[in-house]
Amino acid sequence: MFKIRKYPDPILTNKAEPVTEFGPRLEQIVEEMFLTMYQEHGVGLAAPQVGISKRIFVVNCEKDQPPDGEIALINPEIVSVEGEQYGDEGCLSFPGMFAKKKRPMKVTMRAQDVDGEWFEVTGEKLLARALLHERDHLDGNVFVQDLELTEFIKLKKELEMMRREYKRAKARA
Repeated sequence: MFKIRKYPDPILTNKAEPVTEFGPRLEQIVEEMFLTMYQEHGVGLAAPQVGISKRIFVVNCEKDQPPDGEIALINPEIVSVEGEQYGDEGCLSFPGMFAKKKRPMKVTMRAQDVDGEWFEVTGEKLLARALLHERDHLDGNVFVQDLELTEFIKLKKELEMMRREYKRAKARA
């Protein structure tokens, strides 16, 4: 299993590279990402969050997360968005932090699977939120970047504590 990278690790704010090689190694990465996501009790996980700067993410928003709810998206592109929702959002790279955030209600994405085959997936509500949240990670955007000011202010002290802890850990290493 992978270790989750925590804010403000620089890999979280760098744009990930496209995947160009498909095969057993990619399948292994995706499998380990799902296992890590389940271990950490998440509904989505992007490769940069585990130290891999590639355009890969996994999601499973189904209740009890059965295997048939697993979706792995490689090199995802947004095809369309519709509507609007406003609700709580969190991130495994920001443990214990949640904020209300506006997102589209519905999204359609085009992506490749682990074999390189293109497919489309449409998600609504929580799945739309998860797809867009994880896609943001691939562009180096973390969920606190575009919060409404009142929501950002609520998290400001926790973010500063995370920055200080990250600097201390780097200094010890």
